[in-house]
Amino acid sequence: MTAQLRPAPALHVARWLNAAESLSLDRLRGRVVLIEAFQMLCPGCVSHGLPQAQRVRETFREADVAVIGLHSVFEHHDAQTPVALEAFLHEYRIGFPVAVDAPGENGGLPRTMAAYGMQGTPTLVLIDRQGRRRAQHFGLVPDLRLGAEIMALIAEHEVGTVAPETAADAAAPGCDEAGCSAPEPQGDRPT
Repeated sequence: MTAQLRPAPALHVARWLNAAESLSLDRLRGRVVLIEAFQMLCPGCVSHGLPQAQRVRETFREADVAVIGLHSVFEHHDAQTPVALEAFLHEYRIGFPVAVDAPGENGGLPRTMAAYGMQGTPTLVLIDRQGRRRAQHFGLVPDLRLGAEIMALIAEHEVGTVAPETAADAAAPGCDEAGCSAPEPQGDRPT
């Protein structure tokens, strides 16, 4: 996770798909936000980036985690139009909101992609409940690692604090960071 806790850059959106209204990071405060930057013609996006974003959406409560797609086209512009994107989202059954990244100046990188300093697609960004960018990954992110990062952000209640231990953790004697000791057997031991 990133050590510098600065507000995440705003999203520069030309159009929203799969959303009843325009979204912003400010409106999503209080939830962890996962942004999956992708292109329709990016093999890594289609094979693992978007399916992973869908799994996150299915796994975590919407009240805790908002999943947003960001279609950031920096190549093959004529083949990746908003109309083609609508068909793509329908065919791949992607139901989470997708922003079409606003074009960059003079044919440069799309505006949100440039603001986040993304290297390419797929790029996954995690934003905490306070609207701060906490992680950014280019390429494949293992599911277990991503799940751990998301859970750590969900567990944070305020700046610098982590969720208190659960009742189960507090009631489990002999447990620490290294593991849990089995209780001593009581009564007759088998021979």
